[in-house]
Amino acid sequence: HSFQWDKLKEKTVVLCMDVGLTMSNSAPGEESSFELAKKVIQKFVQRQVFSETKIELALVLFGTDSTDNPLSQDGQYQNIRVHRHLMIPDCELLIEIENQVQPESQQGDCILSPEHVSLIPCRNLTLGKKYDCLNIALLTDLNTQTNEESLEVIIKNLTQSGITVQFFLPFPVEEDKEGQGDSERRDPGHPGTGKGLSREQKKNKELVKEMMLSLDVEDGLDEIHTFRNAIEELCMFKRVERRPVAWPCQLTIGSSLSIRIIGYKAVTDEKLKKMWITVDAQSHQKDDVKRETVYCLDDDNETEVQKDDIIQGFRYGSDIVPFSKVDQEQMKYKHDGKCFAVLGFTKQSTVFMGSQIIKIFAARDDEHAGVALSALIRALNELQMVAIVRYAFNRISNPQVGAAFPCIKQDSECLMYIQLPFMEDLRQFTFPSLENKKFTPSDAQLSAVDSLIDSMMLVEEDENGEQRDLFKPHRIPNPAFQRHFQCLHHRAVSPGTPLPPIEPWLKAALDRPEVITERCQDPLDVLKRKFPLTEVEKKKKLKTSVGSVDPARDFRALIKQKILPFGEVCQQLTHRIEQLLSNKNTQYYMKSITCIQAFREQSVKVNKHSHCSSFGGANDDAVFAVGLAFLGL
Repeated sequence: HSFQWDKLKEKTVVLCMDVGLTMSNSAPGEESSFELAKKVIQKFVQRQVFSETKIELALVLFGTDSTDNPLSQDGQYQNIRVHRHLMIPDCELLIEIENQVQPESQQGDCILSPEHVSLIPCRNLTLGKKYDCLNIALLTDLNTQTNEESLEVIIKNLTQSGITVQFFLPFPVEEDKEGQGDSERRDPGHPGTGKGLSREQKKNKELVKEMMLSLDVEDGLDEIHTFRNAIEELCMFKRVERRPVAWPCQLTIGSSLSIRIIGYKAVTDEKLKKMWITVDAQSHQKDDVKRETVYCLDDDNETEVQKDDIIQGFRYGSDIVPFSKVDQEQMKYKHDGKCFAVLGFTKQSTVFMGSQIIKIFAARDDEHAGVALSALIRALNELQMVAIVRYAFNRISNPQVGAAFPCIKQDSECLMYIQLPFMEDLRQFTFPSLENKKFTPSDAQLSAVDSLIDSMMLVEEDENGEQRDLFKPHRIPNPAFQRHFQCLHHRAVSPGTPLPPIEPWLKAALDRPEVITERCQDPLDVLKRKFPLTEVEKKKKLKTSVGSVDPARDFRALIKQKILPFGEVCQQLTHRIEQLLSNKNTQYYMKSITCIQAFREQSVKVNKHSHCSSFGGANDDAVFAVGLAFLGL
């Protein structure tokens, strides 16, 4: 069954993981129940950390070699360790799960054990806090002795306390719904999964089913999940949840007509809710990393300048024009505040831009506003027009000019606002014509291209003749965020190691559908036959002059090619050196020294010292003396 993780919204979660002896059992080539359960825990916790949820979470381990819980007096609740009390999860918890949660050697006692008829110590994890809803997520292989008589007491306690329970098991409780693919692939004799369940597991599985069906939930069996299904559900990091905030305003048309409206952001750019900071301090505490900014002059001493003595400046040619905060305040556009004013109307063939879409509804409990806005929406829809609107979110925001077009559905109607571009935002690109008489395609080639385009269409007809999408981008999570969080988690638990590759599920989500790949194969084969390719070697363009970017390299290349006489190449280099020295700048002086060194080096190789001597003298060190003289040293 698919685990609806959104059910945990606004809840408090206690993760109870069995780390006992039998959890480490596994068939050859298979992951153990412990490894799978640990993956479920890791992925759920990192979901909460990176989405910055307010859900508080506790982690309880049972089947541990040691005992550490508030109810361990008088020999009860043994081999249970409270790893973390209820608190908002953080990266430290991820690191602890990776390094400290390990298999142990005791027998795991789950919620159905005789000693736990009053539930595992979840109430005492709250540290005195009160919670409206507490959820227990229990990860175990159910391989423990139980007492059927305790089931009735457990159900009563769960019902009275309002605690909800979810089980995560290595095997399905309903073979017909879950499918037997996994179990058939496993070793039939393996005591942890598949067909080879132990006597305790078979008994406990039935008790779990009876218990979940007895609780006051819609479908209790939907709250029993397998480890593998849970891992698949949790592969995608949780989306950052934001509740739309109402934006009340007045829609005005002219000076006499005003309609009370309320707006909500329907579509907007998704951004990370928080900047994740790399902590380099030895204590690994964010507060121990201090950022200090120092302003210095661009001089030899790097003279420090106080922040109060600095103003913003803009370069205009070779000058810098100062622009103080007073100037900035005076230049700011000032308006009266939030507004949604209709400036006029135009046809719907409009170019849109911007990063958000705002839905405009009539104000709640205002019948007159509802009638007026409905009339405007339906009039725009009948005339196929949009309203040109001046929109300002608040007093300090810059106003926009946008278009509000009608949106009428079966159970609602609204205006959809989108920003309009300015003339400077439009780009008119001119491309050369594709027509080329030398390469005019034949009818067979054109037909092959048409067939390929048809085969790549991302829609297909279903049994009812209706078209359905094969590629659903709105269901694909932002791959940049998914990769970002994957790398953050890896850096937290494995610092100093190379980043892992992109997870297979994310890579598969971005691949084209298999049906498209199969459908394109035949048209691609035809296309290859109709458009044969021949390899054409591109002739290298030979250098014929010394350039100004790297004249020393050009000089050596020309000498090596032997296209021009040595003397002519030397003259070109001499001319380039004179040009470099005419620019009174250290960078050009140093480039000229490199040219002189190349001049002397090549002159010695071809045994024609006269060329170099005519420029700098016959002595071996004369070249450097000339360069130093040019530099004024």
